[in-house]
Amino acid sequence: MTRHIRIPRRTAVLAAAALLALAGIAPLAQAADRIRIASTPGATSDAIKAAIGDARAQGLDVELVEFTDWTVPNEALNNGDVDLNFFQHQPFLNNAIKERGYKLQFIGYGLLQNIGIYSDRHASLSQVPDKAKVAIASDPVNQGRGLLLLQQAGFIKLRTGNAPGASLADVSDNPRQLRFYEVEGPQLIRSLPDVDLAVLWPSYFAAAGRKAQASQGLLYSGIADRFYAMGFVAQAARANDPKLRKFVEVFQNSGTVRQAISQQFNNDPKLYTLPWLGAQ
Repeated sequence: MTRHIRIPRRTAVLAAAALLALAGIAPLAQAADRIRIASTPGATSDAIKAAIGDARAQGLDVELVEFTDWTVPNEALNNGDVDLNFFQHQPFLNNAIKERGYKLQFIGYGLLQNIGIYSDRHASLSQVPDKAKVAIASDPVNQGRGLLLLQQAGFIKLRTGNAPGASLADVSDNPRQLRFYEVEGPQLIRSLPDVDLAVLWPSYFAAAGRKAQASQGLLYSGIADRFYAMGFVAQAARANDPKLRKFVEVFQNSGTVRQAISQQFNNDPKLYTLPWLGAQ
């Protein structure tokens, strides 16, 4: 049977095995036909829930385990307490591997949330004045993605070109003399009244009860930055496990999954991409 288990936020990274034991989950060896997938609440976990029925029809018993702490899904996977996780993009995984030494590997795309340039003050990019205030993510992974979008908009040039991982120190040309303010990701939406532009995720508007505003971005990143697509991650030693590959295939071909993702983003194709389409 399928069980959805929500584990509350932890202020520190706890042993994932202990967390799962507290949740009453049996060892993996006792359920060889089951796939346990760790995710975080929101678009990714909702998409997994939508895939459960189609996966069952293909002989896969999927169990979703939700964590609210972004550090724990990789810990649980690395320890072998879950089979897959689905909550992160490749740069986030790369950083986790660098910091923790995890032996994990991306095995398939799941969802690309198209970040946008938003403004409460200006109706178009052409209206943005010189010396405009711009809020951008403070963390290195998402700051680089935001800078690439600002470069795409023609506001800046980066000495690193289109390579991921740029920081404000890599801005080589800023002809409009934009003034940047580094803000923690979850707080970017709150910065909108105080800046000319903010680069943020559409899902933040949905979480704030302002779904309509998510569709009012001045520019979206789109499929061009597939590197930032969230996807399925497995232990490197199981990257070619037929059972895991089969689930990814079921997920990507499920009409129910596509409908759930569309609803999560207010049925607006500007706000998200199905990154596996055309990727093969």
